[in-house]
Amino acid sequence: MNVRIRLAGAGEDDRVASCVRAAYSKYVGRIGREPAPMLADYAALIRAGEVYVLVDGSVVAGVLVLRPLEDAVLVENVAVRPSYQGSGLGRELMRFAEEFAHESGAREIHLYTNERMTENIAFYERLGYREIERRLDDGYRRVFMRKELPEA
Repeated sequence: MNVRIRLAGAGEDDRVASCVRAAYSKYVGRIGREPAPMLADYAALIRAGEVYVLVDGSVVAGVLVLRPLEDAVLVENVAVRPSYQGSGLGRELMRFAEEFAHESGAREIHLYTNERMTENIAFYERLGYREIERRLDDGYRRVFMRKELPEA
């Protein structure tokens, strides 16, 4: 596997959406509707410079959506195509997010996930994220998490 992470380019929104749909489709039955990442406007997010793709040759194997905040970076979405899950690419995307945040001068990384995506909560906890709160947000029951970044 020869993977690299790069900023998504114009015209890649269909490939990005395809990866996200594949990654999140297993949760539709569990939460009773499509998860929010399946409904996002990837063309607009790509134009805003917020979408990164993890590519294996010509395959979009993973997607990362990062949104800079005042003193933090929000990880809006992390998705790995099912055929690549379990190979460490989720960790690689999160490592990239932390490097991006650090280089941006952020002090923290924020993220959220659906409370029924329990394996995602456990994954983020293993990476050092801590739960801040749970609440209804945009029609979804979400778990909000944060991680403080070490000083440079």
